[in-house]
Amino acid sequence: MTRDELMTFCAGLPQTTHVVQWGNSDVYKVGGKLFAVVGMGDGGNTVTFKATEMGFEILSDSPGLRPAPYMASRGLKWIQHYGEPGLSDDSLRAHIFASYEMAIGALTKKKRAELGLDAAPRQNP
Repeated sequence: MTRDELMTFCAGLPQTTHVVQWGNSDVYKVGGKLFAVVGMGDGGNTVTFKATEMGFEILSDSPGLRPAPYMASRGLKWIQHYGEPGLSDDSLRAHIFASYEMAIGALTKKKRAELGLDAAPRQNP
């Protein structure tokens, strides 16, 4: 996926906010919780996302993926997709969506209700 495609996907998820920080990184949050960073490091098509424990273990050893610099060194389970072959576009979208869902899960019930995110289950667009 190109950087523009990554940004369009992340921005299209409900109640997502976007800020530029850490150099020229496009940072995506839901309810103030980080779920994806596009362009971290080299400013290109990299995307960094949160993973489950198992996902982190599996993806860390995959070509084109690595534990996210800085985040993983702090014990956080974040993966950076940085090169080929990496994940297919569909799989990458699924992992970013899972990261988004984990961020929503970390919100309080009150915050989820304020954002309208506690209703019907969401589906990966």
